[in-house]
Amino acid sequence: MILNIKLLVALTLLGISTASAQMEKIDTDRPDQTESPAVIPKKWIQLEMGLSVQQNNKTEKEFLLPTLLSKYGISKKVEFRLITTLNCFSTTGNSNYTTGLEPVEVGTKIALTEEKKWIPKTSLLFHVVIPGLASKSLRADKLAPNFRFSMQHTLSGTVGLGYNLGAEWDGFSNKAIWAYTFAPGFNLGEKWYSYIEAFGFIAKDEPAQHNIDCGVAYYINDNTKVDISSGFGISKTAPDWYFTIGASIRFKKGN
Repeated sequence: MILNIKLLVALTLLGISTASAQMEKIDTDRPDQTESPAVIPKKWIQLEMGLSVQQNNKTEKEFLLPTLLSKYGISKKVEFRLITTLNCFSTTGNSNYTTGLEPVEVGTKIALTEEKKWIPKTSLLFHVVIPGLASKSLRADKLAPNFRFSMQHTLSGTVGLGYNLGAEWDGFSNKAIWAYTFAPGFNLGEKWYSYIEAFGFIAKDEPAQHNIDCGVAYYINDNTKVDISSGFGISKTAPDWYFTIGASIRFKKGN
């Protein structure tokens, strides 16, 4: 835990020391569940890391220590994505924790349209879960794809609306789990950003999971951002609550 906190601080300090480029401020997929349609600039690297705790129900709790989304800009409209997550799971009354690497996800984000009148800024995100790239106790049975269409409207100079629609597979069954998010966001001056969000997952013949969360983020500079957020379930099968903190940085690779 101490090592992960030190890593989080180190990433933040690295971003502070990185020279700001003449471009828009860093745009991240965290801390909300709504993926951003923005693609990172060509030849830039962006790292988004978070530490979180989630209470699934009265007896089950899990920690993500950490989750890391790594991005690389391939072109103006395409980025490469790699998601790695270290999971620590526990049950009430059991002093032992099950810790391991969740299946690694490899994917891409492709910019489709820019915002124009009623047409939202839109991108397609696609990942594949690699079952073998995981700890033995957390491996999936098969390759598991997931995709989302990420859309964003600018409502005013300080208010935006982001929303996602997509589906994912768990790597064990062939049943699709449909996902949705809906997140108004608010720019609070030059340095602060906040949001409130509804999101959920729906699968055939299973109870739906619906959740609400909110959070704030602070821009240390154009290339560095820290955040904090929390949420809770509003349906019986959704997790009881979760809490997360994180940091995101970007820097250019070469010239």
